[in-house]
Amino acid sequence: MHQERDCWSAPVGFVPTMGYLHEGHLSLVRRARAENNKIVVSIFVNPTQFGHGEDLQRYPRDIENDLELLRNEGVDAVFYPEVAEMYPPGYSTWVSVERLTDKLEGASRPGHFRGVATVCNKLFNIVRPAKSYFGQKDAQQALVIKRMAADLDMGIEIVVLPTVREPDGLAMSSRNVYLDSEERKAATVLFRALKAAEELWGRGEQSANVILGRMVALINTEPLARVEYLSVTDPDTLEKMTKIGRSALVSLAVNIGSTRLIDNIFLGIQDCSP
Repeated sequence: MHQERDCWSAPVGFVPTMGYLHEGHLSLVRRARAENNKIVVSIFVNPTQFGHGEDLQRYPRDIENDLELLRNEGVDAVFYPEVAEMYPPGYSTWVSVERLTDKLEGASRPGHFRGVATVCNKLFNIVRPAKSYFGQKDAQQALVIKRMAADLDMGIEIVVLPTVREPDGLAMSSRNVYLDSEERKAATVLFRALKAAEELWGRGEQSANVILGRMVALINTEPLARVEYLSVTDPDTLEKMTKIGRSALVSLAVNIGSTRLIDNIFLGIQDCSP
């Protein structure tokens, strides 16, 4: 792969994924195609970002369908490594991004972002892209990768694109396949809660507690939903806010039955590319 990459005309766009691709992933691929001479997509279910008891073994996989979708999008190369290739025996080097990673997903999933940062660092070194593309649905992840790329002088532009949603508002996610028909209907409560926050803020409400209270009340009307966290934070630092000024990031993690889903919405200034 390194020899082939050396022959390509810059720039190269890169979309890292864990596979089981959907329209959200493909929107990143299309943006990469529009902005770069060549595009690379990685498919790697990264074990180091899964904690004990999480869904590593059952995480959905369909490599043949993934490859067909990427062929149809005109992707130039797909990097599909084995775990032993990324983490050979004796592997002992890790990347840790501080402060941004001890909140939200980092608090709920200790060690998660160490795995994310490490694998992205390795993938960036292998692919050597000019730009790499991420979705807003994983807003904290995008912030962490942006910080890592800046702090380590990687010279890579991190492009964050809006969350792609189903017609009823549910954020597209590979884990949506876990939901049965009743759970799938219940899962729309995440987006409804986020829209309620947006509507309150749009009417002039600045109290984070009032907004969070409205979200909790709405989610509690859904018997299959169990809140793990709700948060209103500064969109750059992820520090909790009590009063919302020009912008905020509203995030939530909710269990629908046995399936854990996350979503978010920005209030005010958007922190992703149009």
